[in-house]
Amino acid sequence: MKELNELNLPEDLKYAEDHEWVNLTGDIAKIGISDYAQDQLGDIVFVELPGVGDSFAKGDEFGTLESVKAVSELYMPVGGEITAINEALECSRNGQRRSLRRRLDDRDQGLGCIRNRGPHGQGRLP
Repeated sequence: MKELNELNLPEDLKYAEDHEWVNLTGDIAKIGISDYAQDQLGDIVFVELPGVGDSFAKGDEFGTLESVKAVSELYMPVGGEITAINEALECSRNGQRRSLRRRLDDRDQGLGCIRNRGPHGQGRLP
């Protein structure tokens, strides 16, 4: 496991208590999981995500991460409608079970994007 000073925790991201992060640009929010959560889980071998068009409220379970250590639920840090998912994670849906860590670290992609549905596009950030 990494030491605290080795973790990549960009200050411009908003973090939820469950270790998901949000990067809000206008009414589009990119969502990912923190470096700390990834480090604690170990090698992530499977990601289950919702489909484009699915809607969730803040706090709803929206997917799971399976690692060599455990299966962890993902909780929506803001409410909204899924507009895109990180297609690089699709290989886990097609039976290719290998570490997805590098793909999850891609801050430009994260897990995917949602259209944030909150007052004036700001939503309910963590």
